[in-house]
Amino acid sequence: MLSDRDRMSLMEHVNVLPLTAVAWSSNFGSCPKNFTLISITEDGAAANFTRGFAMKSGYYLCFSKDLKGGVVVSDIQIISDKDSIPHGYSYITEYLDPKTTVSKKKRVIVRTSPVASVETAVLDIKLTAKSKMLLQHYTYVGDINGYVLWCRKGPFSTPVPKAKPRSVSLELCGLSLDEPSAPPRLPLQHRNVPATQPQSRLSHRRHTLQVRDFLETSGDSSVQAITALDGVPFSLHPDFDLQANDTALQLNSQLGNIRIKTVKDIENEYNYTFAVEESAAKRIRPSVST
Repeated sequence: MLSDRDRMSLMEHVNVLPLTAVAWSSNFGSCPKNFTLISITEDGAAANFTRGFAMKSGYYLCFSKDLKGGVVVSDIQIISDKDSIPHGYSYITEYLDPKTTVSKKKRVIVRTSPVASVETAVLDIKLTAKSKMLLQHYTYVGDINGYVLWCRKGPFSTPVPKAKPRSVSLELCGLSLDEPSAPPRLPLQHRNVPATQPQSRLSHRRHTLQVRDFLETSGDSSVQAITALDGVPFSLHPDFDLQANDTALQLNSQLGNIRIKTVKDIENEYNYTFAVEESAAKRIRPSVST
């Protein structure tokens, strides 16, 4: 079971947009318009990172929550110059003035993911100047140049895009594709004469367009109309094909000359008495003299 504090934290996370980018910036002038610059730490100190030797100005951390790019920051880390950058991570972008450089001893890296592929992301980052100070609902990321970086992760919600209102002229607003509704019944007058329904603007305009299309189509005699029979081969029905009928008549005449024989006709035609064989068997064989 979630405690009341966890429920409140979850509700706050759902209503917060995720971070989409983290960067370094020299000042408010070099910081892009869609970024928020962290100028003060949570404990009230200036968030301008330590100035180095021969450096005119320091630099600040800034972040963006612009979802137009379609990616969010799913994780943020701090690594030293001796560590290799993990797979899928990248150094944060630098928006610095000329002759301003960021210390390379420790680097801030982030991992960005498509907004549709993750359910939790980095919702916020904060800085503190004292490492002993703890921020509720935030996770310790690491220390860099005397500052401590904290982040808050959790589920996020993407804003629903709103359709931009379009300017519609009064004439288009008056048009409607629906059938004109029946006019309201008027109170009976002295003569009880029904009020005539005014002709709608849409029917008049449609009638004008139909007449114009007919005139343009009929006036151009060089253009042939396309029908549904274009491309269908022409052929006669077999009942009206004379050549096929002649062949059928000849075949029917030949079939009519065939005489069907009965069993008796076949026995009479092919009757064989074997008289020759019988007479040959009765002959006396000639004797051979010894």
